[in-house]
Amino acid sequence: MRIMPGAMLGVLGGGQLGRMFVMAAQQIGYRVTVLDPASDSPAGRVADDFICADYADQAALEKLSSQCAAITTEFENIPAKSLRTLAKSCVVSPDAYSVSIAQNRIAEKQFLGINGFAVAPFAVIQQQSDIATQDVADLLPGILKVSQFGYDGKGQKAVADEAELLVAYAQLNHPVCVLEKFMPLKNEISVVVARGYDGELKTFPVSENHHVNGILDISIVPARISQQLAQQAQNVACQIVKNLSYQGVLCVEFFVLQDDELLINEIAPRPHNSGHYSINACITSQFEQQVRTLCGLPLGETAQHSAAVMVNLLGDLWQHGEPDWNLVLQHASAKLHLYGKTAARSGRKMGHYTVLGENVDTVLQEAIHIKNALNTIESNAHDKSIRLV
Repeated sequence: MRIMPGAMLGVLGGGQLGRMFVMAAQQIGYRVTVLDPASDSPAGRVADDFICADYADQAALEKLSSQCAAITTEFENIPAKSLRTLAKSCVVSPDAYSVSIAQNRIAEKQFLGINGFAVAPFAVIQQQSDIATQDVADLLPGILKVSQFGYDGKGQKAVADEAELLVAYAQLNHPVCVLEKFMPLKNEISVVVARGYDGELKTFPVSENHHVNGILDISIVPARISQQLAQQAQNVACQIVKNLSYQGVLCVEFFVLQDDELLINEIAPRPHNSGHYSINACITSQFEQQVRTLCGLPLGETAQHSAAVMVNLLGDLWQHGEPDWNLVLQHASAKLHLYGKTAARSGRKMGHYTVLGENVDTVLQEAIHIKNALNTIESNAHDKSIRLV
């Protein structure tokens, strides 16, 4: 199966990941239809065609599948049923099975455990009485997370003891949750991996990630870890996509413990925020790779030609009006990406910039200098906590 440029592709989801997919596809020569329930979505405004409808709207799904040779997603909370419906008429990647696992923390952890991948100790809390009947003492302090629809720190609460756990469970409106044991971390890393329909595999360089309030703040690439650990993370990512029989682009997020043991935090069946550096720093971006895997093309080379540091731009920057982008653009090695979102809200990802160079420590210093100049809400104390050597 090979779908050549000129064909119409589809994407479910109109956010920034969909927007960057559309732009990568159009650059190669494809046309793209976006389906999203928001009438003014970032991806919808750059697409060749736009369908404003719910992801479960059968008429809209029929229209999308009738005009597209292949369809992908920009995030994992698309109903698996919709993907199965679309797959009856055209190529769909990722498939409903992979998405159904990745969109539910319980199914995800069970899949990982069954297949021998290491995760943090956890318990499933389906109702309040489970807190008393299950032995949760060994998991405290921990983090209580809703089993579905949580992202960027939403739908999760840190808990120190059983009393805080009960309060947190009530505050989350008593959904099905996962309680994860808090693990003392050395750092967090991620690997974006692509797998073609023929089984061809390509991994991107490992990203070192720093979060603030559960939202990715800075990604440093290559990660400042040993080559052995980087190779191990890439090998695990490849094994996961093989075990899933996955076709497409997928990201694996890892916790790195103090002894360099790797635990899998979660998987995302799509391009990932921590892979945005690839747009400017790699021969092939994660979004072009998404196009290639969807269309059955040979995978692109993922080698990194420049050290890179990516910094997210959140809506908090807009609290006093439009930021002064000259503070970014006056740096010749900085690349600014704005997502075209009209409403800036606290914690909302509005864009990012990536600084390139030969040396990762020098690049990081320049990226933090820009970050401070933009007056972001993160404190200087946080910036200094990031290792420079």
